[in-house]
Amino acid sequence: MEKFKKILKEDNFLSLAGNAIIAVLGISGFALLARSLSLEVFGEWVLFITAGAFVEMFRFGITNTGLIRYLSGAEASSRYKLIGSNALIGLGATVLVAIILIVCNYFFSESISKSGYGLFFIWYPLLAFLNLPWNNALVVLQADREYGKILALKAINSGAFFLVILVNYFFLELTLNQLVIALLVINALTSVISLVLGWDGINHITKASKETNKTLLNFGKYTTFTLIGTNLLRSADTFIISLSPLGNAAVALYSIPLKLTELQQIPLRSFVATAFPKMSKASVQGRVNEVRELFYQYSGALTYLFVFLSLFTFVFAEFLVLILSGEQYLKVDPETGFNVVTIVRIFSIYGLLLPIDRMTGIGLDSINKPNVNALKVLLMVIANVVGDIIAIFVFESLVFVAIASIAFTIVGIWMGMYFLNKEITLSYREIFRSGTTFYKDMFNKMTNHKYKHVLEGNRKVN
Repeated sequence: MEKFKKILKEDNFLSLAGNAIIAVLGISGFALLARSLSLEVFGEWVLFITAGAFVEMFRFGITNTGLIRYLSGAEASSRYKLIGSNALIGLGATVLVAIILIVCNYFFSESISKSGYGLFFIWYPLLAFLNLPWNNALVVLQADREYGKILALKAINSGAFFLVILVNYFFLELTLNQLVIALLVINALTSVISLVLGWDGINHITKASKETNKTLLNFGKYTTFTLIGTNLLRSADTFIISLSPLGNAAVALYSIPLKLTELQQIPLRSFVATAFPKMSKASVQGRVNEVRELFYQYSGALTYLFVFLSLFTFVFAEFLVLILSGEQYLKVDPETGFNVVTIVRIFSIYGLLLPIDRMTGIGLDSINKPNVNALKVLLMVIANVVGDIIAIFVFESLVFVAIASIAFTIVGIWMGMYFLNKEITLSYREIFRSGTTFYKDMFNKMTNHKYKHVLEGNRKVN
C-alpha cells in the first residue's frame, strides 16, 4: 500500500495522469462537438481553437520556458522577482495581443468574417485576459514541480467545459457564440481560484526588477519563436488548408487525425514536463553528465513506448475514427474525396519520430541554447510550410500534407542531434540502449517486489 501511495505522488505519474485526464476530456468533448455540429460550423470551431492556441504560444512563450529554467535553480532572493517579472511581461503581452486583434477586427471585419476566423477575432481578446492568471499559475507550479496542483487546476478547467459540451449534446443546442461564452465563464472561474490560492504570482508583480525582466526577455526572445514555431508545426496545416480552395470542410476532416495524435502525445507532454526542470537544474549546477543521462533515459524510454502507441494507432485506425467522430467519417468524404482513416495511419508513423525530436529541443533549452533550438524549429517550419503548399495547391491532397509532417520531423531530429551533440556529445545507439535498460530495470523492480512478497508469505506460513 505504501509503495502504491509513493507511485501516486511521483512526479512522472502525476504529470502523466494530469495530461491523460485533460486529453481524455478534450478528445471526448471534440467527439461530441463533431457529432453535434455541421461540418462547416465544426470547421469554424476548430479554427477558433487553433488560432487561440497559436496566439497563446506568443503570449506565454515569452517567459514560460525561461521562468521554468531559472526558477528551477533560483535562490529565495530572486524567486519572487522572477515570478513578478513573469506576471508583468505576461500582462503586457496580453494587452498587446488584445489591441492588435480588436483593431484588425474593426478595420477588416468583413474579410475576417468571410475567412472563418470571425469567432476568434471577436472573443479571443476577452478570453486572453480571463485565462491569464491560471496559465501563469501553471508555469510557476511546473517550475516548482507541483504536479498535483497542476492536475487539480487543469481538471477544473477542462472538466467544467466538458460538462457544458455533454449537457449541450443531450439537452441543448447552443450556438458557437454561446459555447464560447461558456468557455469564457469557465476560464474566469479557474483564474479566480488561482488568484485566491495565490498560485499565479500576480501579487509579486511589484517585485519585478529590470534585471529579472531582462533575464526572462533575453531567454524568451528565442523560446517565443521556438514555441510559436512548434505550434506552427501543428497548426500550419490547418491554417493553409483554411486559406485554400478546400475550405472549412477539409479543416474539419483534417482535425480528426490531428486530434488523435494527441493520444500519442499524452506521455510525451507528461514526461517532457518533468524532464525539462530536471535537465535545467543539472545544467545550471554544471552537471553535464547528468543532463546527458537524462536525455538518453527519457528519449529511449519514450521512443520504445511510441513504437507500441503507433502500432496500436495504425492497426485500430478505423476504430479510433469511429469512436472519435462517428461512422460518417469512416468513408471517403463525397465533397472533398479525402479518407480520414488513411491520414490517421500516416500520422501513426509520424508519431514514432516525436520523442527524439522533442527531447533534442528540450535538451538545447535546458543547456541555455534557446537560439540554437529556435534555428532548428525555423528550418522545420520552412520545410513544413513548403511541403504543405505543394501538397495542397499542387496535388490538392491531405494525404501529402500528412506525409510532409513526417519529412519535417526527420529534418528536426537530424538538426537537433547535430547541434546538441556539439554541446554534450551524443550517440543514437545510447538512446536505444538506455531505453532498453529503463524497461529492464522497471521489469526487475516489479518482479523482485513480487518475489519478495511471495518469500515473505512463505516464511509466515512456515
